[in-house]
Amino acid sequence: MENNTPANTSLSVIIPVYNGAGMIERCLEALKGSEFRPLEIIVVDDCSTDESAAIAREHGAKVLTTTRNMGPAGARNLAAEHATGEVLVFVDADVVVENDTLRKIAARFDEDPRLAALFGSYDDSPEEKNFLSQFKNLQHHYVHQTSNPEASTFWAGLGAVRRGIYREAGGFDCTKFEVPSIEDIELGVRLRSAGYRILLDPGITAKHLKKWKFVNLVKTEVFSRAIPWSKLIVTKQGLINDMNLKTSDRLSAGLVALSLLLIPFSVLEPLLLIPFAACLIAIAFLNRGFLGFFLRKKGLLFAVGAFAWQYFYFFYSGAAFGYCWVRYGLAPSRRFGRKTESESI
Repeated sequence: MENNTPANTSLSVIIPVYNGAGMIERCLEALKGSEFRPLEIIVVDDCSTDESAAIAREHGAKVLTTTRNMGPAGARNLAAEHATGEVLVFVDADVVVENDTLRKIAARFDEDPRLAALFGSYDDSPEEKNFLSQFKNLQHHYVHQTSNPEASTFWAGLGAVRRGIYREAGGFDCTKFEVPSIEDIELGVRLRSAGYRILLDPGITAKHLKKWKFVNLVKTEVFSRAIPWSKLIVTKQGLINDMNLKTSDRLSAGLVALSLLLIPFSVLEPLLLIPFAACLIAIAFLNRGFLGFFLRKKGLLFAVGAFAWQYFYFFYSGAAFGYCWVRYGLAPSRRFGRKTESESI
């Protein structure tokens, strides 16, 4: 389709991929069919053992290959070195943009020369139909749709940064984040600390193709997200009232901890089940918007399941923060030890 929009900003789309042959074709087809044509599409094949690179070449993308598995942070940095567009648009290989996604991105940068970066969200129609995939993707959608547009972080699943600012900031930290983790959040913290504006635009959406299963969900959420993000909060970012760190989320995590403490004592004193139930009710009230979204979208039974998983989410997020607060925040102040260079984010 011809580019019939007034946007003038040139875009370089960057896609890191590792064994994504089952998904990258749809990703590239959507980008090629966009009403706003990017200047270039750069795919970084990060030592895949499948046909990812060949598929990318067949779809006209410029393909870079790595000699070792660098992870998405290093792969994106490699592509940025070769990119020529004014704005770098990061798209995961399992993400399918909408027809107007690139036009909206270019328009936002046209409208505001001071805008350093922006990101969007997954749409509200996840590809995979199993409960965990539906829940996780819709949870992501809800958080991004209801958070402050003046963002305090960044998301690289569907995000864009001005190329000059990205290079000035040093790109993603591929030394600390050699595997998929919070490299995008950490970049966002650095950009905001430098005084740059980051926009969360809920009108910029794309479909996520990933299928979540219990083991990979827990492993990713706890060890690749909750613990490193908590460490970043304790050592650099500080507490903010936005995204997954809203006051209601912190209160919910505290209530989850209290309710879990009440369970063993309720065996000896059944009346303690009353405050336990009160904790659950309070958690539901604090998350009424979130649960109402699932109720409207998926029905009562799904909303009940969403509450159970959100309870679990607050448990492991709170536990991760407590661990990092003791290890990286509390310990130095009590002379339990000094932070070393390797411990700092």
